[in-house]
Amino acid sequence: MRQARPYSAMFAGGVSARTGPHALPLARIKKIMKRSAGDSSVVDGGGGGGGGTRMISGEAPVVFSKACELFIAELTRRAWAATLEGKRRTVHKEDVAAAVQNTDLFDFLVDVVTADLGDDHTDYK
Repeated sequence: MRQARPYSAMFAGGVSARTGPHALPLARIKKIMKRSAGDSSVVDGGGGGGGGTRMISGEAPVVFSKACELFIAELTRRAWAATLEGKRRTVHKEDVAAAVQNTDLFDFLVDVVTADLGDDHTDYK
């Protein structure tokens, strides 16, 4: 009997028929880049041209896609380590929060994670 492989070709670095060589959709990344470029004019006092980004080079979304993949993979690895430390096999949001709190690299997410958990953030070690 043929057994299914645990990961698709997309996660193994291959080409998937659905998304191509990128795990994240490039059109969505472009949309986010354009939206956040429009928000930056509010942050810097409105002196940045005001209209946001109209054009994005072809390489920029690919680079952002790879950066997002690496970020997600690292956060997932650390959350999985927290899951195994708790002697479980299912990742919970508390494991992700523990990974964020125990890693200096993810300090920018601490406020987001603790706000999401409410009073539950005092339960980890």
